Amino acid sequence: MNKLLIFTAPSGAGKTTIVRHLLQKYEQLAFSVSATTRTKRAAETDGRDYYFLDKADFEQRIAANAFLEWEEVYEGRYYGTLREEVQRLWAMNKCVVFDIDVVGASNIKQIYPKETLAVFVAPPSFEQLVERLGNRRTETEESFVQRIQKAKEELLFKDSFDTILVNDVLEESLAQAEQIVEKFLSKGIGKK
Repeated sequence: MNKLLIFTAPSGAGKTTIVRHLLQKYEQLAFSVSATTRTKRAAETDGRDYYFLDKADFEQRIAANAFLEWEEVYEGRYYGTLREEVQRLWAMNKCVVFDIDVVGASNIKQIYPKETLAVFVAPPSFEQLVERLGNRRTETEESFVQRIQKAKEELLFKDSFDTILVNDVLEESLAQAEQIVEKFLSKGIGKK
């Protein structure tokens, strides 16, 4: 199969909700667990939500070229995709699904342009995105401000991806995501 399906968006746009729905619906899909140096949240599990690494371990893996892509998203906070994770899922004959930021999505698309479909999940408006992030109550005031600033920057790149999925009414967005996945799995690689 060797296909990659990327969902990218600013924090709060709903990409994780969409990805979780698709993973439950389609057995051909498998989630690529990213590595991060950020602190684990209460409801998260190491190896399922992220591979939680300390900064030294992450930097050693960077030096060893163990990452397909990586980025220091916020100062001192790294995120990345381990090469072995993609190979592991491809060995299981799965279409690898990513829930990653815009820079990571662009980097993977550049490395695997023919194998990848990249979907940008957009909020209905910037104001609704800010409201969603605020409703999470998972951020400090400082990290909230950082996420808002990063979201502004990431929204500028939405037209760089293969398709845009506006996540306004969740049920409609999930149905549209299903159509995107079914077309991608049945017809192969291709834009829009």
